[in-house]
Amino acid sequence: MARIWVTIGTPTMPAILNPLTAACDRGYVPDEVLVLSNPGVAESVADATDRFEVIVDAYGNDAAIATHDLENETAFRKIIEFYRSTIEAAREADDTIAVDVTPGRKFMSAIAFQAGFKFDADHVFYFYRKSGGYYGQFFAEIPRTATELIDFKEVL
Repeated sequence: MARIWVTIGTPTMPAILNPLTAACDRGYVPDEVLVLSNPGVAESVADATDRFEVIVDAYGNDAAIATHDLENETAFRKIIEFYRSTIEAAREADDTIAVDVTPGRKFMSAIAFQAGFKFDADHVFYFYRKSGGYYGQFFAEIPRTATELIDFKEVL
């Protein structure tokens, strides 16, 4: 039974890395990381994939990292299909799947959030900075009291 992390590409590196780091710190260390990318964020996603490996390794695991590339960022049906097929495959394999709704454009986060609930992901995570003073900083640089990893599957 694998643990899977699904997230969205964005040009802001802390936005894509902090939620995964917080999840690992909380004990959800994935075996597989899937990143939804598009041409506008492809370079940032490539940089992030290397860092995903470092983060997961620091928490004692060796995750497989994969990118799913969209032709354009507004391919709404393909975004939905990505989440549907990924979550359903995890459910069929009896894997645990977490959807990160933190990074990316608002519509991508909204789709991820809805898909996480509609297709029954195990977790729908959001990395919340309680203070705007830490914008652009990485998880290790932010006091734990200034952040919270919210699992909306526990809240709703």
